[in-house]
Amino acid sequence: MTADHPPSVDPAVDPAVDPAVNWAGNVTYAARRRVRPGSVAELQRLVASASADGEHVRALGSRHSFSRVADTDGVHVDTRGLGLAVEVEDRPGGTVAVVPGGATYAEVAPVLQEHGLALHNLASLPHISVAGACATSTHGSGPSLGSLATAVCAVELVTAAGDVVRIEEGDADFGGAVVSLGALGVVTRMWLRTEPTYDVRQTVWVGLPADEVAAQLGEVMTSGTSVSVFTDFADPTRVSTVWVKDRVDRPSTLAPCLASHRPADHDVHPVPGVDPTATTPQQGSVGPWHERLPHFRASHVPSVGDELQSEVFLPRAAAPHLLPTLTAISDTVAPALLVHEIRAVAADDLWLSPMRGRDSVVAHFTWKPDVARAMVAIRAVEDALAPWEPRVHWGKLTATEELRAPDGAYDLAAFHELCARLDPGGTFRNDLVPARLVG
Repeated sequence: MTADHPPSVDPAVDPAVDPAVNWAGNVTYAARRRVRPGSVAELQRLVASASADGEHVRALGSRHSFSRVADTDGVHVDTRGLGLAVEVEDRPGGTVAVVPGGATYAEVAPVLQEHGLALHNLASLPHISVAGACATSTHGSGPSLGSLATAVCAVELVTAAGDVVRIEEGDADFGGAVVSLGALGVVTRMWLRTEPTYDVRQTVWVGLPADEVAAQLGEVMTSGTSVSVFTDFADPTRVSTVWVKDRVDRPSTLAPCLASHRPADHDVHPVPGVDPTATTPQQGSVGPWHERLPHFRASHVPSVGDELQSEVFLPRAAAPHLLPTLTAISDTVAPALLVHEIRAVAADDLWLSPMRGRDSVVAHFTWKPDVARAMVAIRAVEDALAPWEPRVHWGKLTATEELRAPDGAYDLAAFHELCARLDPGGTFRNDLVPARLVG
């Protein structure tokens, strides 16, 4: 079965979107040219020719990375010209969605819903491309839920030689093929595991005591399928909001600090004081998974639209220490901050995943669009959380503006060997990736 869904904002046809600049406006890409092949065969010829000429190539998705992970000094390839049709395949192990690499979750999810299907998890905004989100280990929230990449059971890409290669779960290279930072080739299709569709109820609490939330953070994070704790540290004694997204087909138990307070009787935005029109419905409203798991509606500009982001992943055992540690440096953090979010993500075994080998609590930061001031605050955060060996989100800012790879966190040797086989000439590398991973 095949179905199409109206595309989201397309930089090739929308004059308000500049494909030479990332979504946040803090990165101007160095690509000498941008191309949109109309077929896989055309893409193969383009990549093989560029590789033979010693030219670098990178795929460019929804441009939602805040780091230079997607940048290149050569050719930027837009894969949306390969088509956006989503196919549904029945397999012995279950139904999978065959998703074009250039498609966004906003385009994929409604098609699955029409077929009575769902994904296990979604990020806070559905505007991001499937291939780019998986390549950078982007995630939603839920202590029992893996990142978006953990839904992938196969990936197809065009390598530097112009070959089409498909790597499936169970293959020796699979652990490095999904979260690959674009370093192996241009992804053309991904196969995602699905499950029967489900409904989610979203409820939000406002202004809860920070000491209660910190002391019960483990219970708070298991109070629903997906939970987020937001604060801007304007009042260190209170967290701004707690968002609980709960599958109605599964039982759950609220943490005492939630059960003893009344939820909000009005919709709110994650960033205090911002109009909540762009957010997904709250106040206990029940709706399909793809309209509740994200914080933001696909039809609106997500978050505040003018911001920077950073994120670190810590072992789950660090959860009780997170709010107290950040509160202690709030004088440095708060002036640059729009909002801080705490989430939880389950461990996986993908070679470059920040969740590799450990269940994680995630400290996300949405910063005001002032790079210099944000970097001071980001360094303070990373220094304060250093005792818990934080790992960073590949697509977001770090204090050093480079990808960190703590010793033993990732399987860098295996990934280096995989890059050497699929891209021996470094066609898909850039100034950011090889310095920490394959150089």
